[in-house]
Amino acid sequence: MHKKGNLNYFKLLVTCPEKPGIISAVSNVLLEHKANIVQFDQHTTNPKDGIFFMRIEFDMEETDTAVEKLEQGLRELSESYPMEWELRNKEKAKRMAIFVSKADHCLLELIWRWKSKELPVEIPMVISNHPDLKEVVESYGIPYYHIPLSHESKEEAEQKAMELMEGKVDFIVLARYMQILSPGFISKYPNQIINIHHSFLPAFVGANPYVRAFNRGVKLIGATAHYVTNELDEGPIIEQDILRVNHRYTAEDLKIAGRHVERSVLAEAVSWHVEDKIIVHGNKTIVFT
Repeated sequence: MHKKGNLNYFKLLVTCPEKPGIISAVSNVLLEHKANIVQFDQHTTNPKDGIFFMRIEFDMEETDTAVEKLEQGLRELSESYPMEWELRNKEKAKRMAIFVSKADHCLLELIWRWKSKELPVEIPMVISNHPDLKEVVESYGIPYYHIPLSHESKEEAEQKAMELMEGKVDFIVLARYMQILSPGFISKYPNQIINIHHSFLPAFVGANPYVRAFNRGVKLIGATAHYVTNELDEGPIIEQDILRVNHRYTAEDLKIAGRHVERSVLAEAVSWHVEDKIIVHGNKTIVFT
């Protein structure tokens, strides 16, 4: 926590067409409301006619009306600068639901980081289509819900999961959840579902990437964390990493080595999402790290 006395810390994310004076205009609004900027990041796709992205961390005295007045000031500014903005309280922990199947390495990485307070989130539940990880999850005091799933029961299973999460979850992490989510489910959490794909996308989309990588004799394997969209493994990429391998690696060796990359890539992506360091623009992300 960074809270001191009656100060509260906030994050402001801004997206707008490039226009001279936008930085000064936003800064002046914050100044008018007695906000103190402590971190500032920016990016433009083109200085002349591109899209401008900005992330600001600031602190301010929080009273009953201070935040409302600041939000009103930002709304008024957006009439002059056609900008999209989000204001988030840094002190409020996001609530993360984890979906998992049988593999436990990504799940445990997230739980360990949460337990050690490296990942400032709440984990109100873990949902799985298998019962295998129930004991280990509940040993950390986290509720575990087993929702069996078949082709015939998929719609019913998703509905049950959504009912469990209603009002309790801000975003979802698919920690090697080996099921494809329906468009209806995805639409409930736009840019709020993070998946780890055990391949360096766009290579080896879909199932069994390590077997296909082995058959191609690859020299690098990797993992990709991305937001989930209706197009399989085509959502905005958040983070990627690779590991060098050679001809001595079997398909199983590749899978074992790949798990290490998957864990770190997913945890990094989740951390950036939790810290509001990501702005999604079309099918790309701007990540202020």
